[in-house]
Amino acid sequence: MSVSSFPPSPSSGLPVLPVFPGTVSASGRPATLGVMGGGQLGRMFVHAAQRLGYFTAVLDPDPQSPAGLVSHHHIQTGYSDEKGLAELAVLCAAVTTEFENVPAGALQALAAGRPVAPGAAAVAIAQNRIEEKSHFTASAAESAVLAGVTCAPYAVIETAEQLKAVPAGLLPGILKTARMGYDGKGQVRVKNTDELSTAWAGLKQVPCVLEKMLPLKAECSVIVARGWDGSVVSFAPQLNVHVDGILAVTQAYEGNMPPALAERAQAATKTIAKHIDYVGVLCVEFFLVNDGSADGALIVNEMAPRPHNSGHYTMDACDVSQFDLQVHAMAGLPLPHPRQHSPAIMLNLLGDIWFDDHDKMRTPDWQAVLALPGTHLHLYGKTEARAGRKMGHLNITGPDVVSVTATARQAASILGLPGLDYL
Repeated sequence: MSVSSFPPSPSSGLPVLPVFPGTVSASGRPATLGVMGGGQLGRMFVHAAQRLGYFTAVLDPDPQSPAGLVSHHHIQTGYSDEKGLAELAVLCAAVTTEFENVPAGALQALAAGRPVAPGAAAVAIAQNRIEEKSHFTASAAESAVLAGVTCAPYAVIETAEQLKAVPAGLLPGILKTARMGYDGKGQVRVKNTDELSTAWAGLKQVPCVLEKMLPLKAECSVIVARGWDGSVVSFAPQLNVHVDGILAVTQAYEGNMPPALAERAQAATKTIAKHIDYVGVLCVEFFLVNDGSADGALIVNEMAPRPHNSGHYTMDACDVSQFDLQVHAMAGLPLPHPRQHSPAIMLNLLGDIWFDDHDKMRTPDWQAVLALPGTHLHLYGKTEARAGRKMGHLNITGPDVVSVTATARQAASILGLPGLDYL
């Protein structure tokens, strides 16, 4: 892609921030917001933008992409296609991304003539675990807020020499590919040097990070939104349960984790966002580890430069959702402080529940689930259910934690969902 020739520069008179909802351009087209990626996160962004009166444009090669099916414009092309990017730039007043593996170069090219949030540099960090670890370490070194909030001990493995030099103290550990790893993909648990060597060979000797296994008490995440002016708002930390590397349950209510740790997790996430001048919605995931203290210690795991699965509860339990804040941040609108009005539990719905014990297709018992009080079903419009594929989520809200937990248990039992033991 020739970045120098694409797209037009801001001086060409094209729209600039803020992009107010309901405005109409000289061409007669309502203000349009664009998103790179057409998955479920893009779909929920599109819905949030449309509620404010924006037109939307999605760039995604899949003709059946969930976001593309509900958007005003769907540019069906690859993420690095120059013509597709040029069309997106002409249509849109601002652009965001719905997943971290959109090529950073494409975002950089778009940013030559359009506000892009998050920027290419931030997305590039999240695309590479080695750079991500370096960023977390640098953030901690520069900020007292992050004192004590560290990464897990790790080693970079890019060469055979680095493999041989791995300290024995990092084993047992988890070997993770530096790129393209999510939902447990590209990760191998290893107990000793022989297993480590075999695992790296199995991963085709691509650049990796080996992280020391830690005594986990729990996992949590924090979602913040940061504006072009540096203003930042945050949701309270949510407690997460993963099954086979994929998020299964999110618990979001007061008291889900010790207050002092919750405060530190929020402060640390805001600091991480500020360190790279981040704009948009950012999620940072943490491990809560047993260090002998009453509350435990926070270990920063990874960040996602976009809305996050663990924040889906905000659609029904808060007065402003993570997708609303994504729209506000990219368009340069004020960032309202989100308020949670109900305790909530989110259950992730994978394609597995569309199959019975004999792998025969079935329809989940939505009638029984939706008869339960406080249930909010969100399906993503995907036409094919597959094992491990995210098909939707179920939010449960209620007047108190006890009733929400009881309903979540019932729903999980009806659907045959994993993670029930954690509720």
